[in-house]
Amino acid sequence: MAATPRFLTLADVAEVLNTSSAQVYALVRRGELPAIKIGGRGQWRVESSQLEAYIQRMYDEAATFVDQHPFTGVDADE
Repeated sequence: MAATPRFLTLADVAEVLNTSSAQVYALVRRGELPAIKIGGRGQWRVESSQLEAYIQRMYDEAATFVDQHPFTGVDADE
């Protein structure tokens, strides 16, 4: 069996992102984090590769934000 499972529960994703399961559910429902529903009760699963792609997108968005909003020292205490 692989060291990293292919699919993660929303709780697993929340642990990786250090956030709540509710926040991960919101990301999934808004379509920001691709996921699938499985089983009769429709449990959500996120593919590990999709989570890594999401994390990379967030890094890219943060870099764009930093580029567009240069640090001027005014907000140093934030």
